[in-house]
Amino acid sequence: MTKTISKKLTRQMGLLALTATGVCSMLGASINVVPFMIQRNVPGIGPYVLPAFAFAAIPALFAALAYGILASAMPRAGGSYIYASRGLNPYLGFVASFSQWFGLSIVIGVIAYVTVPFIRDVTLSLGWEEISNGLEIGWIRVSIALSLIWTFVAVNVRGVKSYERILLPMMFLMFALGGIVIAAGLLYDSTDFLTGLQEKTGRTFEPITNINFDWRIFLSAAALLFSSFIGFDSIAQAGGEAKNPTKTLPRAILLAIVGVGLFYFLFASAVYHIVPWSFVAEEAMVKDISAPGLLSYVLPSGLGIAILAGAAIALINDLPAMLLSVSRLMFAWAKDGIFPKSIAKVHQKNNTPHIALFVAGTMASIGVLGSHYAGDFFLGIDIMVTSMMVNFLLMCITLVAITKVNPTLSKQISVLKNRTLQLWIGWLGIITLAAFLGIHTFKDLTAKTSAWYFHSTPIWLIVMGVASIIFGVNWRRLKRKNAQLKELFSNLPEE
Repeated sequence: MTKTISKKLTRQMGLLALTATGVCSMLGASINVVPFMIQRNVPGIGPYVLPAFAFAAIPALFAALAYGILASAMPRAGGSYIYASRGLNPYLGFVASFSQWFGLSIVIGVIAYVTVPFIRDVTLSLGWEEISNGLEIGWIRVSIALSLIWTFVAVNVRGVKSYERILLPMMFLMFALGGIVIAAGLLYDSTDFLTGLQEKTGRTFEPITNINFDWRIFLSAAALLFSSFIGFDSIAQAGGEAKNPTKTLPRAILLAIVGVGLFYFLFASAVYHIVPWSFVAEEAMVKDISAPGLLSYVLPSGLGIAILAGAAIALINDLPAMLLSVSRLMFAWAKDGIFPKSIAKVHQKNNTPHIALFVAGTMASIGVLGSHYAGDFFLGIDIMVTSMMVNFLLMCITLVAITKVNPTLSKQISVLKNRTLQLWIGWLGIITLAAFLGIHTFKDLTAKTSAWYFHSTPIWLIVMGVASIIFGVNWRRLKRKNAQLKELFSNLPEE
């Protein structure tokens, strides 16, 4: 009888594919919606959106540096879980990554669900009214969202090459179509906008030139805009499939956050150069707005359609990269025995964690249904932001603590090896991220909602409680089977 050979993940992802994974996890609704709807969510931010954007990048950059440093020493699937479980504490590594997994899994469903209206707007702009009207029907919208998720589950299951063939062209197209907005910022200004507004709607508008600066409003806006930089961690989750990982992982993480940060800033700057901030603030108070909608008053219809298509592609592009990320977290837990071992099974032909991907697709499908029936999908996004802030904070704490907790692995760090520099990065990350987390939590708990469960903080705490129970049960089981459990969690998992 022929013995079945156990398969494992293979290192096939180069620097470009890794960077694209981070870029596509970061770019989405944030770039087209958040910098403009923030005028409603944080009233009074006015002309200070761009400075708040730049300020929000500071803790994100410290977190990215911490990720890059730790990735060079621990290049394995489920990166953030591995870093914290080996460099800080197994329990903290699991519960933090579990809340991250839960938040991202739900957000995948949210993104798939909100993508459909963008597709609808593209079809409406093209004059395809019957198709556009059809996309308003509930069951059709849900069906399309679920089809998107399971299409990309299938793409991921087929392997890294299949993943790259889909992701890379879409990323370049997304940048090209988004680049239209940046170019428009050089060609048009607020005078052109006001003229176009009057010609197309007969409406006149008198812009407000300035308002007083308020630190409390500024910090609240920065904490919200921090969500735009979440996603580069998906590169770390793919650590088990990276070529030459000690070099490519840190480089990809920094390339993703710097590249996306620069693109975000240029994109938002272009829109605010064309559209007066006071108009954006006024419109945001009465309806949902986006970059394509704001620029429709001044751009030719063809370019407007291209921008809408770019927004839809940016959202769709989130899905394959995020599915890869959450599936690799589950894979890493299963390898350690914290989750059922079956989830760590690797496809015999494609070398992918197919069962973990199916579970990820199922969780994301729940997110679609929840978005449709609950009607308020921003709760899932808020849970994800809280989870990621905690996760980033733990990465910085791990960087500070690793030399004492796990000196053997700390010696494997191959980038930014100067310990003083590492401590500066770690402590500055801890201080800034703790401050942002505090602001975000305060804003959530003081927000007026119709019920307690519409606050993300108590829901996140419940998720952490569930994670603690799962960890406790499995940890006791592992201790009964393995007397050397502490030693096991001091070393990296086998590849």
